Amino acid sequence: MKIHKEGYLTIGVAFFLIGAVETLLILITPGRFWLHALLFMAGVVFFGLIVRFFRDPQRQAPGKRGEIISGADGKVVAIEEVMEKEYFHEKRIQVSVFMSPFDVHVNWYPVSGTVKYFRHMQGSYLIASHPKSSEQNERTSVVVETDDGYEILFRQIAGTVARRIISNAKENKEIISGDEAGFIRFGSRFDLYLPLDSKILVTYGEKVTGCHTVIARLPETRHGARQQGQRQ
Repeated sequence: MKIHKEGYLTIGVAFFLIGAVETLLILITPGRFWLHALLFMAGVVFFGLIVRFFRDPQRQAPGKRGEIISGADGKVVAIEEVMEKEYFHEKRIQVSVFMSPFDVHVNWYPVSGTVKYFRHMQGSYLIASHPKSSEQNERTSVVVETDDGYEILFRQIAGTVARRIISNAKENKEIISGDEAGFIRFGSRFDLYLPLDSKILVTYGEKVTGCHTVIARLPETRHGARQQGQRQ
């Protein structure tokens, strides 16, 4: 298990602050060994939680053609037909995964293809599980076009605690399903917008694993076929 590079500074600062606070408390409460032991254990646990948050597991995506994998660890909090207003301007199936502070916060590309669109938008910091967070919170939007001509949009969405979204997306970049797509600090959300005729393979409330769980399967098409209703 690696530590993600986004955590290096935070972990270093936390180590220094926890050490400084515990040293100060020991100096102002001499002789209270039980209290010092309790403070030490609390500091170790807190530091361990911070290190755990920035874990970066090395995973291998299934890599099967037509499958949409989960781009995040967490719980499915929405499976619904919505009007996607930013890029497609038509109805899509939205599948949303909520990441708690205890989940891995690395994100992965859900499909292989070419990045056709990327935007990073500022916004509010509603609770990430709230339905309006998809349109009102700080977020990134990425559209990947598959080899079969399907366009899949996914969003990284900041939550109440999250204040930093990292995205590796660049327009015209060739990517492979399971490549790292970015990182979100603390509680947040990952939304997928899929064609209406996709076969959804997860259920509401299900726990999913990024890079492993297959969220949906695209309709079978011949190579290079364009999806019906694709944005002009």
